[in-house]
Amino acid sequence: MKILIVEDEPKTASYLRKGLDENGFVADLAENGEDGAHLARTGGYDLIILDVMLPVRDGWSVIRELRRRDVSTPVLFLTARDAVHDRVQGLELGADDYLVKPYAFTELLARIRSILRRGATRQVSVVTVADLAIDLVRHRATRAGKLLELTPKEFLLLSLLMRRTGDVLSRTIIAEQVWDINFDSDSNVVDVHLRRLRLKVDDPHEKKLIHTVRGVGYVLEARL
Repeated sequence: MKILIVEDEPKTASYLRKGLDENGFVADLAENGEDGAHLARTGGYDLIILDVMLPVRDGWSVIRELRRRDVSTPVLFLTARDAVHDRVQGLELGADDYLVKPYAFTELLARIRSILRRGATRQVSVVTVADLAIDLVRHRATRAGKLLELTPKEFLLLSLLMRRTGDVLSRTIIAEQVWDINFDSDSNVVDVHLRRLRLKVDDPHEKKLIHTVRGVGYVLEARL
């Protein structure tokens, strides 16, 4: 799942991004309110973490614009503004939650997952292919009912393949979506991670679901 962080303090932004990445999310960063509003409108995010005090334009104006444009992406305010009237204003403007700095990352993570679970009524949260199932909100994957022990990157890779079941994905697309990098043809990072993922998803089972399309990329599908 993709999360947008709108935060101008570099250390805070880096800490947030690292923590979210380690927990299986893809996180983008905007360092001012104007860039944040633009990315929020166009980036297809599952959640926005928004500060109030930002350069160029503040968080209040960002969420006003988003809700005025009928952008329904959940917003979690993460700010040092701790007055009751600030919290009330944030919620009344359309935020889904409001957390005051300083905060415990475990609490932030719990609030993020709670918001995403609430949004699961509008989205498909569990994707299945044959006997393979992945819960995009709870960050769990199973094969034949058995829990798969996946790293955060392996989970992102599997979720991408499953959300695009039947589509052949090039190494470039996979690198951009999972690692947020431009693919270097001399790099084998995609192939290495696909090989590790196959060891966990396919090797214990007779029916293989992850397939190589020679010269093109990879596809996940149940073949006869």
